[in-house]
Amino acid sequence: MQLLRDTWLIFRRSIVLTIRQPAWLVFGVMQPVLYLVLFGPLVDASVRAANTGTNAFNWFLPGLLIQIALFGSAFVGFGLIAELRAGVIERMRVTPMSRSAMLLGRSLRDTVILVGQGILMMVLAIPFGLHIELAGALGTIGLLALIGLAMAPLSYTAGLVLKSEDALAPLVQAVALPMFLLSGILLPLALAPDWLRFLSSLNPLTHAADAARALFNADWGNPEIAIGVAVTAVLAVFAVWLGSRAFSRAAA
Repeated sequence: MQLLRDTWLIFRRSIVLTIRQPAWLVFGVMQPVLYLVLFGPLVDASVRAANTGTNAFNWFLPGLLIQIALFGSAFVGFGLIAELRAGVIERMRVTPMSRSAMLLGRSLRDTVILVGQGILMMVLAIPFGLHIELAGALGTIGLLALIGLAMAPLSYTAGLVLKSEDALAPLVQAVALPMFLLSGILLPLALAPDWLRFLSSLNPLTHAADAARALFNADWGNPEIAIGVAVTAVLAVFAVWLGSRAFSRAAA
């Protein structure tokens, strides 16, 4: 009961701080919108060549949602470093607040933001020819939230350990950029050479992107749905466990 109460308090505080500084929300969705408007029309030929069975934007948008989840969550550790420097975490640790709630409240804030950005991207893509299946769209949003719960705690853990933006920035880039490029978000991996497809199969984000596309287009029999959801769920459980340990040690 205390965990739920403390998580709500941290979540509410984090939401208020985000609303007071909306620049993060704007910049978080700006890059995917640019991809949607400037790159989306270029993938039509590639999507048809790969024989995906969907139109370009029904294939491309779910990948963009995964991109939002990846980069939107990977950089949240920078805000925590600022709180560490300001002594916020130090003041929280002298209270009886649950250490896990200090992580979960922030991660839930990040997840809510991701869901809002995902819905906005769907609406913006409709004029480009996006066809929305309601059940599939809701399932994709659920997967988006799960990815947020997997990536945000990892970013917070890195922020707690490194305690420096100068150290966190190259780490995030070194991890997030290869995951992004190997996930098949921008172009179908069916067109890639065998060695690249093998590397991609080791990337958990690839399975998440494939699951998102199957969910969004209501391809319920696609085995990638179960694989992508399972891989993401396991990663989320591990990330929350790791992040909770990091907060407990930081507050010890």
